[in-house]
Amino acid sequence: MTMRKVFRNPLIAVALGVLIGAAPLAAMYSVRSANAANTPPEALTSSMPGNGVAVQLPDFSTLVKKYSRAVVSIKVVEKAPNPGPQQGEGTPFGPNSPFAPFFRNLPYEHPQPVEGLGSGFIIRPDGLILTNAHVVAGASKITVELHNRREYPGKVVGMDKISDIAVVKIPVNNLPTVKLGNSNSLRVGQWVLAIGMPFGFDYTATAGIVSAKGRVLPNSNKFDYVPFIQTDVPINPGNSGGPLFNMQGQVVGINSEIYSRSGGYMGLSFSIPINVAMHVADQLIATGHVSRGELGILIQPVNQVTANAFGLPAPEGALVTHVNPGSPAQAAGLKSGDVILALNGHKIERMTDLPVRVASLTPGTVVHLTVWRNHAEHQIAAKLGAMGRNGTLTAKNSSGQPGGRLGLVVRPLTRNEQQQNDVRGGLEVEGVSGPALDAGIQPGDIVLSANGQRVSTPDQLNAIVNHAKDGDVALLVKNGDVTTFVPVQAQ
Repeated sequence: MTMRKVFRNPLIAVALGVLIGAAPLAAMYSVRSANAANTPPEALTSSMPGNGVAVQLPDFSTLVKKYSRAVVSIKVVEKAPNPGPQQGEGTPFGPNSPFAPFFRNLPYEHPQPVEGLGSGFIIRPDGLILTNAHVVAGASKITVELHNRREYPGKVVGMDKISDIAVVKIPVNNLPTVKLGNSNSLRVGQWVLAIGMPFGFDYTATAGIVSAKGRVLPNSNKFDYVPFIQTDVPINPGNSGGPLFNMQGQVVGINSEIYSRSGGYMGLSFSIPINVAMHVADQLIATGHVSRGELGILIQPVNQVTANAFGLPAPEGALVTHVNPGSPAQAAGLKSGDVILALNGHKIERMTDLPVRVASLTPGTVVHLTVWRNHAEHQIAAKLGAMGRNGTLTAKNSSGQPGGRLGLVVRPLTRNEQQQNDVRGGLEVEGVSGPALDAGIQPGDIVLSANGQRVSTPDQLNAIVNHAKDGDVALLVKNGDVTTFVPVQAQ
């Protein structure tokens, strides 16, 4: 999280991924007093009837008292932008500009450093603290305040922006620490508690339940490799980097992002599972960087139409749309049109499961993939490489007369056009209507295959469409440098 803005990028600012890390210290907030309509505190511990059975709501007071001592406030100062010319020292046009004499005596404001506030928690008595990378990224100064109000300078041991994890060290020993839990054992519906510094209000406890697990959120131009814990715990700017506790007082997550259209809490919060965080943190502490496995493929989800087109029993798995040349996937024999159903015996129910699991493995690990190809399962072994810029990415559909049952008017590519586009065969789309238009295909796209069979003439395409079960056709479409399977239901 940077201190200049709350949102990680403009698109996600109105959808997913609003960062909650650094609340500006100078911001002003209004506080309303409680009124008589508010629920009294004693209701938290009272027994209430529910179908004749007494229900006891949780009391978090003991947990807060015992473990808040290991929660810290992280104050950061970002480097100020390059200052403009000072009074008498320059002009907006430069000191040698002919306009310089007109501006030399005018005052110029100097950009001031930006201050911000986040949260963190102590994982080792010797001063190692876990927080979010966006809390400390770009900071010129880090100050960590403990529960007893003592402050110490913080130094970043390591930072990983992909997982949004950072490890900070302060020069002090014999500190209280949190207990780490097992985020894999969390269940939807369980109570959880957050402690942090929302809007600078220190050591604020908020509670809720786990509302979902395994959320993978889009993040800027890359694919997120974190299966977030989704909760309804009220989280706001300043909470970021703070701990998420289970009822046993164990940290099961790091509060990181919220869903918001306004910048404030709207009922959905996202935390990094502590198992993922510690896997990253251990590497940062040992080496200062993180290694992740990669296959080197482009993938997209499998929906019902795609499943029918490929003869899959259910819409599950990750559909391979492109295999990077020279990648581990190519060496293992993976092909465009393969559907990866399992990795090392663990089912890939959703496309998002695959990148998370591959990234959690060490480069050089041999993985065993269950792949659906030609209406049958195949077993493929692949040796993972080290993740570069594009490890396992999601594909995006292209966005878009009459022409047959698909609504496509196509023509074969010439030999020169095949060479220019680095393809074999293929049909260029000249007109779109009906189902193809609804699916997002547009003129200029190149259709490379249908239901796994390469096409180079309109007759071949029509024959495949006419024999498609229930009219479900998966077209492999090339749009510029992006190749994507587009499901189309023939009319």
